[in-house]
Amino acid sequence: MKAPLFTGAATAIVTPFREERLDLNAFGRLLEMQYAGGVSAVVVCGTTGEAATLTPKEHEALFRTAAERIAGRMKLIAGIGSNDTQKALAMARRAEEAGADGVLMVTPYYNKSTQAGLIRHFAYVADRSGLPVIVYNVPSRTGVGIEPETYAVLAEHPNINGVKEASGNIAAFAKTKALCGEELNFWSGNDSDTVAMMSLGAKGVISVASNLVPDAISRLCRLCAEGDYAAASALNERYMDLFSLLFCEVNPIPVKTAMGLLGRCSGRMRLPLVPMQPEHEAALIACLSRHGLIL
Repeated sequence: MKAPLFTGAATAIVTPFREERLDLNAFGRLLEMQYAGGVSAVVVCGTTGEAATLTPKEHEALFRTAAERIAGRMKLIAGIGSNDTQKALAMARRAEEAGADGVLMVTPYYNKSTQAGLIRHFAYVADRSGLPVIVYNVPSRTGVGIEPETYAVLAEHPNINGVKEASGNIAAFAKTKALCGEELNFWSGNDSDTVAMMSLGAKGVISVASNLVPDAISRLCRLCAEGDYAAASALNERYMDLFSLLFCEVNPIPVKTAMGLLGRCSGRMRLPLVPMQPEHEAALIACLSRHGLIL
């Protein structure tokens, strides 16, 4: 049985920019907001953090800043995903040196891989890193998904702690859970799937919405962990409009726009991400108002 790296809510945190540079002061404030909201962990330099547009020095600066500001109060998970296995390993080593508690490693994109290649890709880094590895499955972005039988092989590796599962395929997750038992931990990779996945044994969620409402997402996970699925479902329904609108355009365009509207950071993004379409932004503003975030 593998102890999960964390339980409950983790935030896939945005990366604030001021003009073209990192805004590390705003980043520190966002980390404090997450701690105050009760989240268990933060994922730095993930998809929501626009990792694909960050330089190696920027990755390292964000890892180190997060480690210093968190100071052990939450788990720090460093995004190291790459379609180049050697680059992923290099980032894992930088994350370890910076003080991360674990790494999040997405399936290779563009050049993709066979299932056998996925196993070797993840195992190569897990063999050479001192940090626990969380595999990230998001086939809608990468063009390749992890099969249940592949998960069963990955579960045998002592340094592969678990999976951020964002395929949206609950039936496949149920099959995977049956194959892996407690040898692989799972977290929902979609806010809208958290209740369903936790009812089947997931340990929590790696969330986009918790950038905005960390207290609500933390409470949602807590209710599920306590077995109060009636209350969890009611809370899930309350925020389903927000969960949906945060993906009405490519993530992290909506959440970054919302953070700007709320004054939490500039809301600036790097190309190829562009400002939100006006009709979508209007719907987002109305949603934030309904939830009392914009008065």
